[in-house]
Amino acid sequence: MRLPATSRALRASSGRWSIAARPTTIPRSIPIPSRPALSLREWSSTTIRRIPSTASPQKTQQSTLKIENEAYKTDEWTNTPDTILSHVGRRLYLDENHPLAITRKLIESQFAGPEFGNYSEKNPVVSTKNNFDVLGFPEDHPGRSRTDTYYVNDKTVLRTHTSAHQRAYFQQIARNEQTRPDEVGYTIIADVYRRDAIDRSHYPVFHQMEGAMLWKRPDNNPLSASKETAAKIMTDLQKIPSHDVVVEDPNPTIHDQRNPLQDKHHSAEEVEAVAAHLKRSLERMVIKIFTEASKAASNGGAEVEPLKVRWIEAYFPFTSPSWELEVFWQGDWLEILGCGVIKQDLLINSDVPNRIGWAFGLGLERIAMLLFNIPDIRLFWSRDERFLSQFRAGEITRFEPFSKHPACYKDVAFWLPPAAVTGGSAAGGAVPFHENDVMEIVRGIGGDLVEDVTLIDEFTHPKTARKSVCYRINYRSLERTLTNEESNELNLKVREKLVEELGVELR
Repeated sequence: MRLPATSRALRASSGRWSIAARPTTIPRSIPIPSRPALSLREWSSTTIRRIPSTASPQKTQQSTLKIENEAYKTDEWTNTPDTILSHVGRRLYLDENHPLAITRKLIESQFAGPEFGNYSEKNPVVSTKNNFDVLGFPEDHPGRSRTDTYYVNDKTVLRTHTSAHQRAYFQQIARNEQTRPDEVGYTIIADVYRRDAIDRSHYPVFHQMEGAMLWKRPDNNPLSASKETAAKIMTDLQKIPSHDVVVEDPNPTIHDQRNPLQDKHHSAEEVEAVAAHLKRSLERMVIKIFTEASKAASNGGAEVEPLKVRWIEAYFPFTSPSWELEVFWQGDWLEILGCGVIKQDLLINSDVPNRIGWAFGLGLERIAMLLFNIPDIRLFWSRDERFLSQFRAGEITRFEPFSKHPACYKDVAFWLPPAAVTGGSAAGGAVPFHENDVMEIVRGIGGDLVEDVTLIDEFTHPKTARKSVCYRINYRSLERTLTNEESNELNLKVREKLVEELGVELR
């Protein structure tokens, strides 16, 4: 039995290792079915051009934001609304009976001590330096834009990825030599925040897990000892139990154009060893996850296909070579995670230049939706006992829908201001109109009563060159039937807010 609702929702999202855009110039060596373009916000992030927005009149703004009992000064960069701050502190991943916590524990079980420490980062406020600069992103990267990121002020943001903590954990591994010498890797989980689309697979707050493992090299001329380093890594590889799942991996580990070696820092022998250790580690984790998902599916009466896994060449700005791991599930190849050999410049920036290693990242909701057959990402935030009572720590069970309330579709059409442009995400709000601004207005008014928002029409007047757009908003509660009057009232407020904040002319 196929489960099309969940499958469609997952196909629409990416594994989101952070904010890296995949260049279209990098070819794939094996054929892949077409799929939606990946979000620009994948595994990591960077520094922003300080360009004040001129999209709308200045609004009165409170002088401080209080987040986790800490007060932060606001400025012209501040764009974090109370609707987003209301999610801070929920820490769903620590509630042992919540599907996100069950998924977290399942993944952590494959990265156990003493080699790995399993950590969480509870405070979501991080510096722009750690969220962007240390990771080496260019200053004009779209991830730095206020259209994409929630700024607390010009120096701090709500983290957009767990990579904001990489530097601290790399340094911790170095300190472990004195305190916990066996702990040479880590996993971390955290809530992350992004201004994004509204649909069943995207939410402005979600959860990431990432992990890494490092090996020490000589402080001086490490390449001269690359054979010994590679041998050490291969010895560690032999400690990881093998598996019997056939994995497609047709491409070479290193390719000069598609997946280059960091030849200034690494030898091919070292990278082959790191890649082998990385791939076996992640294959075992994914096999564990999908074995549990298959058990739950078969118990629920669904047909279970033999597990198929494949490695795909990829691009991330902080790893090279890089890969994505995909699993064939319910008739589709699904991207599960991104990973690669850590860029040595990142390790140098993190004050651990004498290390080499791998890292991976994944979106926890994506895995949990697969495991539990949860069709709508909003459900993770539900306090409804009909949802929460279905899950128990340590158990993988299929979600049983308790209702399907009718949708209320409302359209809103408007002319963009004459000076507005679209199709970009310039840093610092240089683009006067961005679709994420529309999403944020709808989200701020409708909250979780909005299932999705879709652009259904665009028109440019042939004489005036003015552009008109029309969005369809689907109001649907997960818990009750919305009345037409309620959805009309919400839509009226959306229309008024679009005029007030974006300066549009309603049609």
